[in-house]
Amino acid sequence: MVEQTMTITSEDGVHARPATVLVQTAGQYKADVNLEYNGKSVNLKSIMGIMSLGIPSGAEVKVTAEGSDEEEALNGVADAMKKENLGE
Repeated sequence: MVEQTMTITSEDGVHARPATVLVQTAGQYKADVNLEYNGKSVNLKSIMGIMSLGIPSGAEVKVTAEGSDEEEALNGVADAMKKENLGE
């Protein structure tokens, strides 16, 4: 399993549009990709799961990936977060 902690830098936090991009990105990989915030972990391939976390600006989140392409999945999601100006 690989993991990376990121800080949400978007003023709006994680809202529907960037969450959709993250779901689409995570869906390209076989690995299980999860997003952890405030003690809760959700499947990053589930838009409802991500939205249920209500992640605000400034929040620290952890992305984890486990599976055959876990490294690629983690890098892909981290890149998508940066491209969406969501986190760093």
